[in-house]
Amino acid sequence: MDILTPWLRSYLPELSVTDAQLAEDLTLRGIAVEGTFPLEGALTGTRYEMDITTNRVDAMNHYGVAREAAAIYNVALATISQTEPIAETASGDSYPVTIEASDLCGRFTARVIRGVTVKPSTGLIADYFAALGQKPISGPVDVTNFGWLAMGQPTHVFDLDTLEGGIIVRRAKAGEKLRLLDGSEHILVTDDLVVADQKKALALAGVMGGWDSRVSETTKNILVEAAWFDPAAIRASSRRHGLHTDASHRFERGADFNAAPLANNLVTRIVVEQTGGHVAGPMTDIIIPAIAGKTADRPAIALHVAEVQRHLGTTADGIGISEQIVAQYLTALGCTLTQTAPGAYAVKLPSWRLDLEREIDLIEEVARVYGYNKFANTLPSFTGTVIELPHATQEAAIRTTLRGLGYSEAISSTFCSAEEAAAFTTAPAVALGNPLSAEAGMLRPALTPGMATMLAHNLHRDVSTVRLFELGTVFTGSTASVAEHTGLSLGLTGNANATALYKAEDSLFYELKGALETLLAKFTGTHTLDANDLPTWIAPGRGARILLDGTPVAVFGELAPAELQRRKLRQPVAMAEVHAATLLAHPLRQPASRDLSRFQAVERDFSFVFPDAVRWQAIDAAIRTLAIPELQSIAPVEIFRDAKGKSIAAGSYSLLTRVVFQSPERTLSDEDLTTSSARITAALTALGGVQRA
Repeated sequence: MDILTPWLRSYLPELSVTDAQLAEDLTLRGIAVEGTFPLEGALTGTRYEMDITTNRVDAMNHYGVAREAAAIYNVALATISQTEPIAETASGDSYPVTIEASDLCGRFTARVIRGVTVKPSTGLIADYFAALGQKPISGPVDVTNFGWLAMGQPTHVFDLDTLEGGIIVRRAKAGEKLRLLDGSEHILVTDDLVVADQKKALALAGVMGGWDSRVSETTKNILVEAAWFDPAAIRASSRRHGLHTDASHRFERGADFNAAPLANNLVTRIVVEQTGGHVAGPMTDIIIPAIAGKTADRPAIALHVAEVQRHLGTTADGIGISEQIVAQYLTALGCTLTQTAPGAYAVKLPSWRLDLEREIDLIEEVARVYGYNKFANTLPSFTGTVIELPHATQEAAIRTTLRGLGYSEAISSTFCSAEEAAAFTTAPAVALGNPLSAEAGMLRPALTPGMATMLAHNLHRDVSTVRLFELGTVFTGSTASVAEHTGLSLGLTGNANATALYKAEDSLFYELKGALETLLAKFTGTHTLDANDLPTWIAPGRGARILLDGTPVAVFGELAPAELQRRKLRQPVAMAEVHAATLLAHPLRQPASRDLSRFQAVERDFSFVFPDAVRWQAIDAAIRTLAIPELQSIAPVEIFRDAKGKSIAAGSYSLLTRVVFQSPERTLSDEDLTTSSARITAALTALGGVQRA
């Protein structure tokens, strides 16, 4: 937003610093001036182009910035004279107002002005608007815009003669229509808050006024309104109807609960001055105590000067932050300090600073106004040593292993949709209270939804070969009780090539299986595979489950056709979901070294036909249990099935297994090799294998 220094200085009569120095000092204290531009025309001074953070809605106006400057320089801050109470000049009753939606509207003020003559704005308002580039509309409407530019409180003026009965602040009726000031017509829902009369909706509360009750050149009587509306309700309506206005920008960030009557007085005074009208009856001011207790009447915060000094440490001049400085800065910012003990205060918070909630917030305010650049460059004291996280070494081993296998680590969103949460896990997912969108309404109960999204993202951008893994936190339970644990997901697609052990269409499955087995080999325990209890996101017959010491630790397989179609994927994708918490409960295997043998290694091949029920794990175990001292390695070399059942019967397969023998002490004799080979042949035969000639 833009701020004019002549307007600022009207509230700071004692301010003597230059506009350039003021801009620098404000910026150093978080009220950032992004650019400065000299004024031309009727005003002299500077226009500041400012970037005010969303939590500082109190500084999104000239008086709020002036308050900051008064605190920085310890100068007097003048009041806005027009906000003082104004008495009616004609007798009458206060205008009737009813707040039906008392949870969404905490305060509503209204005042009647009769006998106005609507004409263009002149004088200081016209000069300020010209310097700011603010479009003038008509006298009374310009005054409402002047009001929020001056003190940050949005107001609105209605043509009183278009109102039927008193004001009612209520939720909209389903399907109710409202034409707004910009000419657009909107169909309202029951979650919208409206300002209405006895017959119709007059305005979308906190966002924009209505067309039918607008002030025009023919208006003779005006109703001035200033209110406090619930930030969440205004934000929801603003987004629902695609409207972002100056009013909604402030209301949805938390307006000042006590500003409504002051702003009403300001607008009323200036409208009377400009239009020649008169005030009829007293101001209506309806307050909802429950909301006042959460905003303007919040409990005081206990502040200890010793805590301020402990947190902020030494200043550059070596003097430090004194109790006097603490009281001076907080008082200048609008706080009321009541001493409860030596060096201790109960701090009553100003109604315009809803971002202050704890003692540390007040300490930060003292540091901010004092100036972060005025503190000595010191490091905080520290005793003890750095403590490594419990599973840091194991997680490092997981990352190193997977990177070595060609996988790149990725990070996906912590959120997913309810549909994806249900598709990828049966665990209860945690719903967000205020989701960014329907596609990000749940905390992820598994990493697979994000992995599928990342793989699809790559494929849709012509990256056809992808190998990714993610190690991160997943969330289960309910909003009341959220359980967090570590998850691991792998995903791959593309580069599917046939080998001697499997066909090209099976390569993704076996590559992923090999990666998981390599990873599990880093940890203690024995793993087994089965095809039980597989999730629905795995294609039928194309997945498996891994158990570590009998406990399920991972599921993996190809993505189901329905999931491929939902993501518009045209090539197979394989993924794995690893319960990393179960894996991390096992320690890493400790590496052991031995001297290399200087004697010749000997290879022997064993070709057997096995029933399909006999798996490699059983074959490997049968050979290793023989405990042959010279046995160095066992590996499958080639697998063969005959679809026609001629050379290999249906339901069987031929496997060529290669075994390496080597002794660390001597050269193996033919007798040694024959004896060991015979034992291996007998063991494989006992498994149901038939040796091929």
